[in-house]
Amino acid sequence: MKKSVRAMAILALLSTCAYAQEKDSVKVNALDEVVISDTKFAQRKEKSGKVISVISAEELEKKSGQNLATVLSQVAGVEINGNQSANGKNLGYYIRGGKNRQILILIDGIPVTDASGISLEYDLRLLPVEQIEKIEVMKGAASTLYGTGAATGVINITLKKASKKTIHGNAYVNIGSNNTTDNHKYNGQDFNQGFSVSGNTNKINYFAGLNSTETKGMSQIDGNNYEPDSFSRQNILTKLGYKATEKLTLDFFGNYDKLNNNYDLPFDNTGFEDNSLNKTTSEQFRFGFAPKFKYNKGEFNLNTSFEKIKRDYNEYNAYTAATDYSLYQSRSVIVDAFNKYQFSNQFFVVTGANFQFHDMATDTPYGNLERESTKFNMIDPYVTFVYSSNFGLNFNAGARLNEHSEYGNHLVYNFNPSFHFMTNFPLKVLASYSTAYITPSLYQLYSEYGNTELTPEENRTVEAGFETELFNKKLKLNAVGFYRDEKNSFGFFFDNITFDSYYINLDGSNRAKGVETELSWDITTKVRVNGNYTFTQVDEALNRLIPKHKVNAGLDFQPTTRSFFNVSYQYFDARNDAFFDGNTFMTQNVKLDSYQLLNAMAKYELIKSRLTIFGSVTNIFNEEFVENIGYSTRGRNFKMGVTIIL
Repeated sequence: MKKSVRAMAILALLSTCAYAQEKDSVKVNALDEVVISDTKFAQRKEKSGKVISVISAEELEKKSGQNLATVLSQVAGVEINGNQSANGKNLGYYIRGGKNRQILILIDGIPVTDASGISLEYDLRLLPVEQIEKIEVMKGAASTLYGTGAATGVINITLKKASKKTIHGNAYVNIGSNNTTDNHKYNGQDFNQGFSVSGNTNKINYFAGLNSTETKGMSQIDGNNYEPDSFSRQNILTKLGYKATEKLTLDFFGNYDKLNNNYDLPFDNTGFEDNSLNKTTSEQFRFGFAPKFKYNKGEFNLNTSFEKIKRDYNEYNAYTAATDYSLYQSRSVIVDAFNKYQFSNQFFVVTGANFQFHDMATDTPYGNLERESTKFNMIDPYVTFVYSSNFGLNFNAGARLNEHSEYGNHLVYNFNPSFHFMTNFPLKVLASYSTAYITPSLYQLYSEYGNTELTPEENRTVEAGFETELFNKKLKLNAVGFYRDEKNSFGFFFDNITFDSYYINLDGSNRAKGVETELSWDITTKVRVNGNYTFTQVDEALNRLIPKHKVNAGLDFQPTTRSFFNVSYQYFDARNDAFFDGNTFMTQNVKLDSYQLLNAMAKYELIKSRLTIFGSVTNIFNEEFVENIGYSTRGRNFKMGVTIIL
């Protein structure tokens, strides 16, 4: 109770990290902001039937020293479990009661996935936040526009693009500690550095960036007697654009990302698997081509990509006293062709077709899978109608037919009306009904536990809410209530007598409901507060690691045009977790206590538009808490950094 009272008291004073923007800056959640996630084309936010959370380039700059998981975990309705653990810890993404497989990740509008994973999920640890330009988070079922996996939300990540200057470069170095609450070594244990160069001429634009991250000093397993687990990441990103004509542009991209880390596995919550031989490597290679053609009444886009991911594991086997080697490889091809045709100033139609091909291969001590027998493809035609009246009425409606090479066809659809009251106090009210689906993964279809009779998991979401701006846009408020129903969920069947085991579709349905609300207030030109609150209630089958109540809050102070200070606060309600008990060979449920964190950051521009320094401290009160049972969490840590712009 005391923690809840303290949380609400701080919420009244603070809110999530945001900058006291100047009048000509882009502001998060302003109704005149441009968003793209709900139509694939830019449109003003008041015309959208969704409340879309936008983290702009300006906002990302004010979150210096934070990784992508930490940035996303501050968005209303989003929980990234593992962002407070060691860097090598696997991440869990939760939106509206759905987990990783139900949240679609886009990079520059193109779906990304690891086709060798059990649930086709994408590893966000591969991406450094320093190479990201902008993030949009759209919650709710969105399979009509984006296809499989977009059941509870879409995270659309836009990577950095070429500067408008002929040549532009920047370099940065961040150094920090990497402590648990019991470890007080404040020497450098967390290093992040990189640089980029970009430019633009009349016809050609380019971007090239390099990032490197290394951390040590912290074990994944909770406790003082376990050796530290190292983590390293290297990222190379390149983009090249060519303006063939005033109407035709050609964009190419390529990126290479690699992770290396030691890892430990809590076993019976004792750290039995703490071993220096446990190592894993993940490599991602992506390239693609994205031409865009504009004509008098519309625009045609073609997004293509090839993605190859390789993961390997060296893991000590305590039963054989040997090191087991496992290899997972996947390939994915995405082709998304879509066109916007503008019938009038008020009405346009988006039509498109998406093709996906996925295959995988494995080599493990438990069996092998060959590419020739472990693949599928999908072809999805889709259409979306968008109407925006002169008197404030807007609607977005569409349908999509998924044609899968293994299980056949599946239809999804959405209807999303909204009304924008154009008064001195702008108000947008909205409602939507959307359906979504999730295709079985290659592993669930073709592995030794596979079942080719699986059908897609189905989701439907109903939501209603509003978004408004008051006092000359100084006060912004939005709130959305939702209800989600999930059917045909994927489960695992095990027969205690015959020992048969395979994936199945579960009978019945699971439900989630809740409220997401955001508030920001520019008190003066120098002081801004904002915050968000999320309430999520789910059925027992979904109730793991999801806080029923979550609060983000922050206070930003910009005393001069070259200095910035922020204090942020987070409250996480109690959550349910589970672990495998090696003594009983049973899964044991456990309830994790609530916790709260207070952080601060200061930034100063030593040389205007050229040299900036920052310093931050996280978990100021060194609060001890559990994010995942058996895993360690971060205590008080410090970080400092410098950015040079050329």
